[in-house]
Amino acid sequence: MPVKKSSAAKREKINVKIVVSHTRKPGNMTEAEWQSELRKQMAGQVSFTIKNIGTELLFSDYLVYNPESANTYKVALRSKDNSRNFCNCPDFKTNGLGTCKHIEAVRLMLGKKRGIKKLWDSPPKPLYSSLYVAYSDGRKIKLRIGSENQKKMKAWAKQYFDETEVLFEAAYFDFDKLLAEAKKINKSFRCYPDALDAVIAERSRQQRQLLVRKKGTALLNGMVKASLFPYQQEGVLFATKAGRSILADDMGLGKTLQAITWAVLMQKQQGLEKALIVCPTSLKYQWKTEIEKFTGVTVTVVEGNALARRAIYEQDKHYFKIVSYHVAGNDWQYLNAMEPDIIILDEAQRIKNWRAKISTNIKRLRSPYSLTLTGTPLENNIEELYSLVQFTDPLLLGSLRGFLSRHQQTDETGKVTGYTNLNEIGQTLSGVLLRRNKKEVLKQLPGRMDKNLVVSITEEQKAIHDEKKDIVSRLVSKWRRMGFLNEKDRQSLLNNLNMMRMVCNSTYILDQKTNYQTKLDELFSILEELLAMEGEKVVVFSQWERMTRLIAAELKQRNIKFENLHGGVPSREREALFTNFNTDPECRIFLSTDAGGVGLNLQSAAYMINMDIPWNPAVLEQRIARIYRMGQKKNVSIINLVARGTIEERMLAVLKFKSSVAAGVLDNGEDSIFMGDSKFKKLMESVEAITMEAPGGEVAYFVDKEEQAEITGTPEPEDRQKTMADFSAAMEEDPVADEAITGMDQQEAPVAASSSAEDVAALVQQGAQFFSKFISALSTPDGAKNLAATITEKDTVTGATYLKIPVAKEQTITDALSLIAGLLKTVGKN
Repeated sequence: MPVKKSSAAKREKINVKIVVSHTRKPGNMTEAEWQSELRKQMAGQVSFTIKNIGTELLFSDYLVYNPESANTYKVALRSKDNSRNFCNCPDFKTNGLGTCKHIEAVRLMLGKKRGIKKLWDSPPKPLYSSLYVAYSDGRKIKLRIGSENQKKMKAWAKQYFDETEVLFEAAYFDFDKLLAEAKKINKSFRCYPDALDAVIAERSRQQRQLLVRKKGTALLNGMVKASLFPYQQEGVLFATKAGRSILADDMGLGKTLQAITWAVLMQKQQGLEKALIVCPTSLKYQWKTEIEKFTGVTVTVVEGNALARRAIYEQDKHYFKIVSYHVAGNDWQYLNAMEPDIIILDEAQRIKNWRAKISTNIKRLRSPYSLTLTGTPLENNIEELYSLVQFTDPLLLGSLRGFLSRHQQTDETGKVTGYTNLNEIGQTLSGVLLRRNKKEVLKQLPGRMDKNLVVSITEEQKAIHDEKKDIVSRLVSKWRRMGFLNEKDRQSLLNNLNMMRMVCNSTYILDQKTNYQTKLDELFSILEELLAMEGEKVVVFSQWERMTRLIAAELKQRNIKFENLHGGVPSREREALFTNFNTDPECRIFLSTDAGGVGLNLQSAAYMINMDIPWNPAVLEQRIARIYRMGQKKNVSIINLVARGTIEERMLAVLKFKSSVAAGVLDNGEDSIFMGDSKFKKLMESVEAITMEAPGGEVAYFVDKEEQAEITGTPEPEDRQKTMADFSAAMEEDPVADEAITGMDQQEAPVAASSSAEDVAALVQQGAQFFSKFISALSTPDGAKNLAATITEKDTVTGATYLKIPVAKEQTITDALSLIAGLLKTVGKN
């Protein structure tokens, strides 16, 4: 809040002559002298409003209001030489100088007052003793002894402080006793809030380290429904000891699972109540799915307008809350009011740009514990690393200016030419940053890891998806009522299923005038991390050529070298594509439709991203076999992008179809419209299963008990299933995800036929189509022979030949024979 001007508050603007440059250090000054002088200059160039809120004339507490930033800071003037002075601004705590422009503004203001010079020259020693944090001395907790009972105080201090008045580490656990004894000796003894916070934090850290040393990996037993690899256990325990840390493992090593395990462990060991996860919008429901799968607890995703979000912050009691970076940046004050115990930042490259507003606001979030997740902590320059570390520990690397001056080399123009003393950074961060790459933990990893990454879709995609979904639902209902669909309806069903799947990737696949999508953005977020890993190559699959066209355009715009295979590439040119990809170290991406699903050897890549998932598991396995095959020397990671809430997610969540079922529908290039009734029935049952909902909105499961147990069984880390749980066969395209498909009314009883005019007309049409096809089949030279072979069967024992006509139900034959018998009786009487 601004400080109102009063008799005790004065606005001071002191014209200070500029004597040093802001950009170039004078040759006769040290770095610290130059930076201190700059702050004196800045103090005289701003019209600060300064108010003495203490009781002393000189060494007192002051509020300093900056009208340019509208911020107010508290300054404690405790010494003439800035050795004990304090300001709660970020610059003071990080610059290591013992001063800032706010302290210098107070000093300049006091310097204009009468009689102050005499006080400066012989400052009175305060009566009170105090504990304070010496930010210019490595953030050590120090004692300042006042004049009250000075000798007794000095004698007492020897048991808790060294000769430089720094608090012994052992004294942290006797701190309550220390304070009580100090107050008996010095009644006005003070312990400043930042000193108390530092003691509490250090005590907590030592307790956690002791706990980890005593129990080790046994601490992790029963925390999550998964078996952690040894390196993952190490990551969780590292984060536990640190309290606030950065986990910078390579992509595919399970940072999410480690973060979830850590949050649950901290909840149970420290009695925490509120965990906040900040992630990109596209990953909110991915986090929700992972947490619920690994822990079984309910998770709240923060959405809605500002009032709705505030209500969640204030009233929701669930431990895990998930919020996007955009919302967290806007709501940081309300989130701080919620007082989260833990904050997890996922995809933390969102805050690498320390100048960006979103980065600034995210770093205003406060919590005792935090875990920052990123696969690329240092990608372009060391300023990005500095920004990441600021969230974890804003004081650890000091001021940005000091950090860059120690580690950045520049030419005369200020252009960065190189870096120095980088090992020093690693040593400084060793207690808060943990990074493992795949080479380090190769022996612990399985040969292959599969992960389904659930992403949201846009409102435009959802509208088209739901429109097609409604048509499919009506056709399913019609099939249930009538027991069949005519050719036109079958074609409509298949077209609309395919369009549902297409639009889940992008509206561009259906309409080249628009490009509403989220998967492309998510793809390049993943590629950004993967391409930062030296030597790694990636294969990207989509069943839609138009989707690969979008990806190719973006790759070209970003100057990323790639090869592109699709059905339009002549066979004679294909070998050169994968030869270039496998041999050229600059070619990092192989982009392909399912034209490249077989026959290509792409073992130089260890990562595959499926933009969409085939209905036939065999087709998916053919894709994966391009990199997961003999000759592959690395462990491979498969990432499947699944759009939330749509047909694809329903397939993954509801159905566990076996390969035999998938192989029985729409495979072998068979014309799906004219497929046999038995195969079409399997298709319709599959479609019905993913479009039907049980009463109350629950999913209706169409799987046997064994398969249902597989669905609900204990998941492995990072979704390490060996095959995808898909449903029927290869319609050449794939699903994605948005809102669950609404099904037909379950109260509606299936009937074999109907007497409605519509159904009679459809029956007549079907009969006409039957005779048309029957005549067409017999018109070919071998037509009669083929038909005879289809409807006859030879007894292998007697050699006799029988007529074989498949029927839907035995009752159908019984009813037909009864009808014939009745007719014969009528004829006999006549």
